[in-house]
Formats: sequence, C-alpha cells, structure tokens
Amino acid sequence: MSGTVVSMPERVREAAPGPATTPPRRRLLRSRRRAGLLMVAPALLHATIWIGIPLVAAVVLSFTSYDVLTPPRFVGLENFRDLFGDDVFRRAVLNTSIYTFFTVPVAMAIALLIALMLNTKLTGRAIFRTAIFIPQVTATIAVALVWLWIYDPRSGLANAVLSFLGLSGPNWLSSTSWAMPAVIAVGIWQGIGLKMLIYLAALQSLPAELYEAASVDGASKVRQFFSLTLPLLKPATFFVFVTSVIGAFQSFDQVYILTDGGPANSTTMMTYEIYKSAFREFRMGYACAQSLVLFALLLVLTLVNRRITGGDRGSR
Repeated sequence: MSGTVVSMPERVREAAPGPATTPPRRRLLRSRRRAGLLMVAPALLHATIWIGIPLVAAVVLSFTSYDVLTPPRFVGLENFRDLFGDDVFRRAVLNTSIYTFFTVPVAMAIALLIALMLNTKLTGRAIFRTAIFIPQVTATIAVALVWLWIYDPRSGLANAVLSFLGLSGPNWLSSTSWAMPAVIAVGIWQGIGLKMLIYLAALQSLPAELYEAASVDGASKVRQFFSLTLPLLKPATFFVFVTSVIGAFQSFDQVYILTDGGPANSTTMMTYEIYKSAFREFRMGYACAQSLVLFALLLVLTLVNRRITGGDRGSR
C-alpha cells in the first residue's frame, strides 16, 4: 500500500484535545472552588471561634486547676479522679439518664402519633400544627415559669384538677418522689412540637405508590404502618433520636427554674452540675472535665444508635 500508515498512538494523540483547552477549564474549576470556599467561610469562621476554640480550651483546662482569678495550674488527671469519686456528679449522671430514658421515647411516640393524625385530611390541621409547635419556640424560662404555677401545691392547676377528681395532690417540686416525674412531664410536653414537625415532613415525602400497591394487595393500615411507614421513617427516626438525646442531656433551664437541682439532688442534671462547678464554685478546670465526660457520653450514644439503626442508610 502506498498510503501513509498512521500508528494507533499517533491517532490517539491526534484525537486528544489540545493543551489549549485545559487552562480555561482549570481556571473555571479554581474559580468555582474559591467561590465555594468564600460561601462556607462565614460558617467555618463561626464554628472555629465558637466551637473549635472553646473545645480545645475545655480539653486543656480540664487538666488544670483554674478559678478565673488566678492563672491555671496543671494538675494532670486530678479533676477526672475527683469527678469519678463525686457522689453528686454520679447522681447527676443517673438523673440525666433517667430523664433521657423517659422523655425521648415517650415524646417521640407521641410526636409520631400526632404527625400521623395531622398527615390526614383533618379539619383545622394548620391550627393544630401551630398549637403543638408553639411550646418549641417559646422560651424555656417562660415555659418553666408557667409550669411552676401549674405545680404550685396550693393554687396550681395540677392539684386543682386532682382535687376536682377527689384526689389529694402532692407537693410536686418539693418531694423527692415527685420532683423528677414533674420535670420529665415538662420535658415531654415541650419536646413534642419539633419531633412532630420532622416526622410530618418525613411522612409527606413518602411515595404514595407503595401504599397504593399495599392496599391493592390487601394490607391493612396497621400492616402498612409496621411494614412500610416505620422502615421508611428510619432516617428521620435516627435524626430525631440523636437530637433528642443531645437536647435531653443538655437540659438545664427547666431544672434551674423549677427545682434548682433539689430536693436533695433528686433532679440535678449533668449540665446543672457543670454550671454549679463553673459559676458558683469557680472550679473551671473541674467543670471542663465534667463537660468532656458529657461530650463522651453523647458521642458514644450517637455511635451506638447509628450502629444499631444503620443511621441514614435505613431508606437505601
């Protein structure tokens, strides 16, 4: 053959785009990267200043003796040794666990039930949604003050209702037996709104075709709930559970207003003990050690729940 034979590598080189097209694309990618960094820069700056630096400072101060007035003095693991030998803090961990154990699942169950009802064609749904969500956006101090009146043993609403039913009401916030249930009731009532809203949004995003197919196959509403709704709500349930546990472990305002940790430390919480150590006793290093224990507990609970439920992979 008299024609010129072109080898395969030469053909590939001829077909490949020339280097002149590469620099503009790289410049475009760099400009997009810079634009993205500029967009997230405020959030990164905020997280660094208000989360990163305080977290590092808490870790450092947890190994010191610091009372604000004098320079920190390194004490090693002394704060942690004192911490695990502190009967009051152990009681606070137990109370926080009890509070979380009762408030989180009960509030989640009630919120899911309300979300299921509000997901139907119910008359006045908007009014009900607003009324249920209002406690969530109301200041916790204001909510605690209202419940302080409700639990008043002489003129409170709770004992007035019990008296109407012929029952004798207890001294709710002054009794070691009733103070914690009273605080738990407030936590459940105030936490329903946000959980309901998240569940409602998740329910409205579920594919209707699955329920239509299940109805055609003869599945009852109860069977659809357990076989379709609950599995499909697993990502929302994981999110609600994690945020609810974190919120329960950080409960402070209602305890501070309603009981001040009493009576006899029956309602003291971990956050309340951290507050007392830092701002009443001025033991900042000890308070930082308590904060790290709280952080570790929350991290472990989150990882365990993610392992059990599969986290956000539930719907995949």
